[in-house]
Amino acid sequence: MSNPNSIPGVDYGRNTNRADVLIIGAGISGLTTAIEMIRKGNGRNFIIVERGNQVGGTWNDQRYPGCCCDVWSHLYSFSFEPNPNWTREYPGQEEILDYLIGVAHKYQLYRHIRFNTSVEEARWDDSSNTWHTKLMRLGSKDAEFGEEYTITSNFLVSAVGQLNVPKFPDIKGLDSFQGKPMHSARWDWDYDIRDKKVGIIGNGATAAQIIPEVAKRAYERPTFARENVLLETAAIQKITPNGVIVDGEKEHEFDVLILATGFKTTQFMYPIKIYGADGKSIEDRWSSGASAYLGMTIPSMPNFSMLYGPNTNLGHNSIILMIEAQAMYINALIKKVIGARDIGGSLRIEPKLHVMEQYNKEIQARLSKSAFADPNCNSWYKNEEGLITNNWSDAVIPYQIKTSSIHWDEFDISGKGADDVKQEGMTSWPRVVEETQVSNKMILAGLIATAGVATVGILFRGSLKSALRH
Repeated sequence: MSNPNSIPGVDYGRNTNRADVLIIGAGISGLTTAIEMIRKGNGRNFIIVERGNQVGGTWNDQRYPGCCCDVWSHLYSFSFEPNPNWTREYPGQEEILDYLIGVAHKYQLYRHIRFNTSVEEARWDDSSNTWHTKLMRLGSKDAEFGEEYTITSNFLVSAVGQLNVPKFPDIKGLDSFQGKPMHSARWDWDYDIRDKKVGIIGNGATAAQIIPEVAKRAYERPTFARENVLLETAAIQKITPNGVIVDGEKEHEFDVLILATGFKTTQFMYPIKIYGADGKSIEDRWSSGASAYLGMTIPSMPNFSMLYGPNTNLGHNSIILMIEAQAMYINALIKKVIGARDIGGSLRIEPKLHVMEQYNKEIQARLSKSAFADPNCNSWYKNEEGLITNNWSDAVIPYQIKTSSIHWDEFDISGKGADDVKQEGMTSWPRVVEETQVSNKMILAGLIATAGVATVGILFRGSLKSALRH
């Protein structure tokens, strides 16, 4: 790999409002996209904007007690940056964050990141084939650009993910509670829960991690869940200034209410406003449910891609395998756009509407046969109408295969250089290495195990014959 830190003619500083690529989010998706740009020779002319104060995305935001990953540590690592030093099979939040910080330092990404910066809106400009993204500097009196400024880019990447905007329960009286309300995604470590009466609303994965830790410190900790949890099974009627009233007028008094109620997962990119070539916002475009071709590109949204977008979440395996596949695909698009710009052109690439519609029709047909589709099973994978907008419909490898090539006839391409791209027909690249390595090692292990069993059998038969002779 060429030296990733030696790219001449690029302004790394904060005093530029122009870039080849603007990446929204410095979590796993944003870091992967930026690193893939460097590794694939797309240069370092990119800016990453991050709402938080550190890289890591959800692993920087989620700091509740007991927070950890439910995926095996060595799979929850970048294929290009394996970590032999994991201390746990399922690593905790702090260890994952340290790992991501280390990766960001290794590739010298911090010079590209503008922390404490929120994206207000992005608009496509047909006249220049560029994106104009309006940003807001948060919590700084001496911000370099003042409170608000705009960055112009040839390509826009959303790497905000699905787990970033906390969802608060719609329960009567929540605002009246005079104790300490605290969403799990915004944990307040300055608040001491020792000897406090603690109520936890929710019984998902987050609550399952929080409860054992809170139990060590709190005085009382009822959990309000559904019928399959033998704690407080009655429905919450309302929240009072002193606590919670459940069906039957039974009141529980609390000092603190922990809201382990998840995120606004089906409202992708909320609350950012993004307006495409037709002037229509992405919010209006998705009024009936979010959809995107391969979960990444959207018609009438030229030179735009997203990672961990609609129907790319997993109910199995590591999401990093999906994200790496997406970063490779997106960088293939970026390469064409930047290449056209370098010869004085301004390429515009967007998926054809019928291609995206057919793709989504197929995955929804497969999802309709899955457990996720059961009408009696509500989850964060569905919108209010029951449409599964979040989960992928298959295993990881089929997705990697689909995203290891681009068929250019599936895209509307215009601008200088468009004919050259169309004539290529297809661009392809190898799948994520990690999956191949894991598969090869499993095959090798199977062969060794088979040979071992055969050897043991031979030795056993030999020993048995010897014993019988004696």
